[in-house]
Amino acid sequence: MSPRKSVAEARRTRERIIERSVAIGSVEGLEGLTIGRLATDLGMSKAGVLGHFGSKQALQLAALHGASELFTQLVWEPVAALRPGLVRLRACSEAWIRYLVSERTAFPGGCLFTAASVEFDARGGPVHDTVARFMLRGRRLLVNDLRIAVEAGELPGDLDPEQLAFEIHGLYMALNQEHQLFADATAPVRTRRALDRLLGPAPPHG
Repeated sequence: MSPRKSVAEARRTRERIIERSVAIGSVEGLEGLTIGRLATDLGMSKAGVLGHFGSKQALQLAALHGASELFTQLVWEPVAALRPGLVRLRACSEAWIRYLVSERTAFPGGCLFTAASVEFDARGGPVHDTVARFMLRGRRLLVNDLRIAVEAGELPGDLDPEQLAFEIHGLYMALNQEHQLFADATAPVRTRRALDRLLGPAPPHG
């Protein structure tokens, strides 16, 4: 086997481990990740899994980074080129709703960050800090476009972008819970109604 092929296969194996870790974490929490469970699910040896990550915490952190990349691909990248401000904000909001409700291949148990934020909110350490950092990064995306929308006159001049981002982010957290815990099929519609009250009616094309 050539060194190049060996490196490519090692990278793909690592990606498979992370993909499975994200899926397990979304259903069972990050504490549900074990080297033995992953080895069994992926048909690998425990030593093979340990060779890539070395510890459970390293595996948890890799799962969070993998989930962050998926979130970026599903929510941010499709709208990044749109006009900054209210147009991009509404498109991002709709992509975020779809991500929470419909993305079941990568996240069969719903948003990993929402689950991990509850699982680790009272703990210290690298996993807690990474969850917090990624959650705040998502909120900063909202704040940025809210500020642009205010400056452009698309939203009232006395609006506080930080406060409104706090409220919108709370809607997404609530949507994940309503959808996952209560299987409420009306939750996406309720979320869109709440967004309309906060941002004004969505454009006809949605």
